Amino acid sequence: MHKVLILGGGIGGVAAAIALRKQGVAVELVSERDYLFIYPLAIWIPTGGAQFRDIGIPLSKLARKHGFSLTIDKVIALDSERKTVTLEKTGVRDSAAFVVIALGASKMKHDGIEHTTSICGKPEDSLVLKAKIEALIERGSGSIAFGFGGNPNDPSAVRGGPGFELFFNLHHHLTKLGIRERFEMTFFAPMAEPGARMGKRAFSAMAAMFEADNFTTRYGKKISRFEPDGIVFEDRSRLKSDLCMFIPASDGHETVRRSNLPQNSAGFIRIDDYCRIEGVRGWYAVGDAAALEGPEWKAKQGHLAELMAHNAAVNASVEHFGRKEKMRGYQDHLNILCVMDTGDGAGFVFKNSKRELFIPLPVVGHWLKKSWGHYYKLSKLWL
Repeated sequence: MHKVLILGGGIGGVAAAIALRKQGVAVELVSERDYLFIYPLAIWIPTGGAQFRDIGIPLSKLARKHGFSLTIDKVIALDSERKTVTLEKTGVRDSAAFVVIALGASKMKHDGIEHTTSICGKPEDSLVLKAKIEALIERGSGSIAFGFGGNPNDPSAVRGGPGFELFFNLHHHLTKLGIRERFEMTFFAPMAEPGARMGKRAFSAMAAMFEADNFTTRYGKKISRFEPDGIVFEDRSRLKSDLCMFIPASDGHETVRRSNLPQNSAGFIRIDDYCRIEGVRGWYAVGDAAALEGPEWKAKQGHLAELMAHNAAVNASVEHFGRKEKMRGYQDHLNILCVMDTGDGAGFVFKNSKRELFIPLPVVGHWLKKSWGHYYKLSKLWL
């Protein structure tokens, strides 16, 4: 039986493992963590809307369900010439028929980043944010600053949606407690129109919500550094903050950067439309690890990582295992798709090359996103 080595236990890696097992291929999945953390659902942990234990799925359960083997280890080296993968504990792997790299990405480094906490960082950071929010509520008042950064070498590596969602959810939480007026809430970003890639309708609707909810903004100023009690911008202006949540833009994974894999200027792996790594036969890259090609507004999202994983499984089966089917490309399916939760509702956002949609979903939108979370977990464990 052909053997596949999948590197990364996130949304893309798990999707690839499941899809390849359905092709009858022997799969080994390597992950640093022993659980799949469902990042789109983590926005509710800091405000108490979800428990940390409910946002993950043990990889051992998924391995038993779908029949792949699981190795908990860290990838420390990749060699595309020798076709080897080196793991920290278990050494060199060189026997796989092909490899799928789904390692995700590293984060841009900012001066003073240790003074911030991210909802898109380590899973445990969601609990750190929860503790900080509870401490600020106990104090009774304060200034709150949420924001995200950009990567000038690859604009698709920006992930601001979860920041907006948590911002709205915190506003809703403070409002329910009857203390919202005691807190100044500011959103900041270095681009002039953060969120504009979602489309004009979604951007306009979000701007109206910011005004209605009495949020302030600090847009279009590059971040110079973070300090224990605020953010300093390049023009030397300063934003005071008792609580700072910041999502750095993604950057090429540190192990990929050290490798001889083909990379773009941001350190993401160069692939073709079929997710094949350029010049490395039998190796694929999906999700945040890969460099995307496509329209200027393209963005890395979880549903795209799943699509790429499924495509890589089919394409590998066609190219290597004799399956009679048309190869599948990801570029024709690029879109932005999200249900932006606000705690008391949501907005449905969709954009592709032909159209853009924004549909307000008061009340029901929140429960639709909650329902999606249940469906996602059930679909991986039972379907």
